[in-house]
Amino acid sequence: MTRTNQVLGKISLQDSGKRFNREWIFRHCNSVFETGKHYAITGPNGSGKSTLLQAIAGSLQTSQGAVQWLDTNQSIIELEQAYQYLGIAAPYLELIEEMTAKEFLSFHAQFKPLISSVSIDEILAIIGLEKAANKQIRYFSSGMKQRIKLAQAIFSNTPVLLLDEPCTNLDTTGYALYHELIKNYCSNKLIIVSSNDPQEFDFCTEIIRIQDYK
Repeated sequence: MTRTNQVLGKISLQDSGKRFNREWIFRHCNSVFETGKHYAITGPNGSGKSTLLQAIAGSLQTSQGAVQWLDTNQSIIELEQAYQYLGIAAPYLELIEEMTAKEFLSFHAQFKPLISSVSIDEILAIIGLEKAANKQIRYFSSGMKQRIKLAQAIFSNTPVLLLDEPCTNLDTTGYALYHELIKNYCSNKLIIVSSNDPQEFDFCTEIIRIQDYK
């Protein structure tokens, strides 16, 4: 079982770029993301927001430049180990639908510890799914599935939270829950939100426009 001290100083993009075949998705991107601050990556649909977020996460190799994770001592964290430091929720990440909600969160916690202040039962109550705790995820509505995705990311005991279109399939109540979770459990985290919906990133203080790096 992997564990880490989970001490992060910053993430920096140094003249970073990604292309597929001959098309540049983004290039010459120089940005610094610091612990405790909240950032948004914005732009039209299909403009490359998710690609940039995946590059930051270390799950996608850049075509030029570098993505560098540093701890508080300015020592380099290898990108292969970056997953230990982050929680992520994104439309392209699948749930294990044969599991119940409770089983899924328990399984997730074996690989990435959840914050110690709340139990799994309490997490399910917070996100409004306590009555569905023992129901297989495949029978959930799309909104219920999104709540589980947000829960496994937000309640992970990690210093970085990456969110790609985090309110997908959520109704008005779900949007309110999302903001409540960010406020109550993420104040000290480095958060990067990829979205073109202002309601998903209105708490972010710094905006990165993907169109500036074309």
